[in-house]
Amino acid sequence: MLQLVYVSSVNPAAAPVAPEPILAVARRLNARDDITGLLYSDGQRFLQALEGPEEAVEAAFARIQADPRHRAIMLLSRRITSRREFGDRDMAHHTSADDLDTFLHRIRALVARASDDVRATFEGFVEVRRAA
Repeated sequence: MLQLVYVSSVNPAAAPVAPEPILAVARRLNARDDITGLLYSDGQRFLQALEGPEEAVEAAFARIQADPRHRAIMLLSRRITSRREFGDRDMAHHTSADDLDTFLHRIRALVARASDDVRATFEGFVEVRRAA
């Protein structure tokens, strides 16, 4: 099973799109392709882990790289895992109304089964974005 972790920024030149339709399409495609993982978004940045069959994960990442709503996409890790670390796909999306401590607690729960490196990446990213 392949796991990719990447970070990207929202492209300010792209037309704004509501997150709900994007999530609906992503969930449908990921269910079809047996991909799970975690997507963190705060409206400006994305941090995502994708895991599943190697060809399916690579194809999903290629779609993301071609999506004009992303810019500055950086692959943080690519590794083969023996098991899914995220189970069902989930999304953590921060809005200005969210309590930041509660949000960080949610992220920690979502990454509890992830490898030490992946867990530290998500927790550190949320802390940095919280300080921004």
